[in-house]
Amino acid sequence: MYLHIGGEIDLREEEVLFICDMDNATWSHITRASLKIAEEEGRLFNAAEDLPRSFVVCADGTVYLSQLNSATLLRRAENGSFE
Repeated sequence: MYLHIGGEIDLREEEVLFICDMDNATWSHITRASLKIAEEEGRLFNAAEDLPRSFVVCADGTVYLSQLNSATLLRRAENGSFE
């Protein structure tokens, strides 16, 4: 199954390691540093057309920013939603 995270990006659910809320997770300097490293290495992609509210980390180290909140993405993953 695929998880639609916004924009035109659909991820295979088995590739998704975790989904984080941007407001809560970015309080940590470690998270901010990790996102910065991913951006510098070209592994950070923006699927958000607006301000990002969450980010998704995949097994290959790719990080996607999403305008959808983490609860919505989790619900989609649990329900097998293709929307």
